[in-house]
Amino acid sequence: MNKTSRRPVALGAPRHWLSWSAAALLFLLGRLPAPALALLGDGLGTLLYVLAGARRRVALRNLSVCFPKMTPANHRRLARRHFRALGRSLLDPGLFWWASAARLQRLVRISGRAHYEAALATGRPVILLVPHFVAIQAGIVLSIERRVAFIYRPLDDDVLGMVYVRQLERFNGQGIARHHGLRGALRAFKEGLPLYYLPDQDFGRAHAVFAPFFGVPTAATTALSRLARVSGALVVPCLTRQRALGGYEIILRPAFSDYPSGDDLADATRMNAAIEQAVISMPEQYFWVHKRFKTRPSPDDPDFYARS
Repeated sequence: MNKTSRRPVALGAPRHWLSWSAAALLFLLGRLPAPALALLGDGLGTLLYVLAGARRRVALRNLSVCFPKMTPANHRRLARRHFRALGRSLLDPGLFWWASAARLQRLVRISGRAHYEAALATGRPVILLVPHFVAIQAGIVLSIERRVAFIYRPLDDDVLGMVYVRQLERFNGQGIARHHGLRGALRAFKEGLPLYYLPDQDFGRAHAVFAPFFGVPTAATTALSRLARVSGALVVPCLTRQRALGGYEIILRPAFSDYPSGDDLADATRMNAAIEQAVISMPEQYFWVHKRFKTRPSPDDPDFYARS
């Protein structure tokens, strides 16, 4: 398998002892029964809601804009539910990085598999459009059955970053660092690999158009439509969901038809609409602590997240 190149890490450097300790703790937590791990995550998220004031304010700002008909009290309730889901996701590496294939397949249900299989059967490249829900790491289960390329953001921590990529590739996965995105994706397509791709964050003004997301003009990357246009790939929405009692679900939906259209704004609008529809189905699980609306249409626009 063609693995991603990684820069050397001084594994025994004293500054890394905290990172190794964190990795060991995650490993041990991952040995717990899934319901117990989920309960611990809920507790961690409840604590973070109280302590992480800056991120709580970001989440509440996002929720107030995306769900304007909700009362402030309901925004706070939804934010607390989100933080519980977020806390659970922070413990997910203990499970998804080390659990056996058999255990993961028991915990992660796959729905809509026929849509994925139909896209693969065409012989065209396949891009899995994966919105930033808190259970995105469940996607590793797709690499148990067949090879899958994952575009990932390298972690700032050397040790955890190294462990993350090694575990991402431990079944039939191939990691592609985000800065190698287009070229890495095209190489993966040549090898017949579907691409697990998360395009719905604010990457700044470069290669972006402003498409509506919950009615707000939002910086949306054009990379998805450009990649589909260059490669002829089909785009299959792929959602990840936390379920009760420590379970997870991967939900695959029909491939976009007549995509890309050749109009970057229309394509970004379509992408955002699909993500918005998914968010409405499980609003507490979208990644609301991200500053999704940070980049504004004009550089002179006020800071969207400024404290009032």
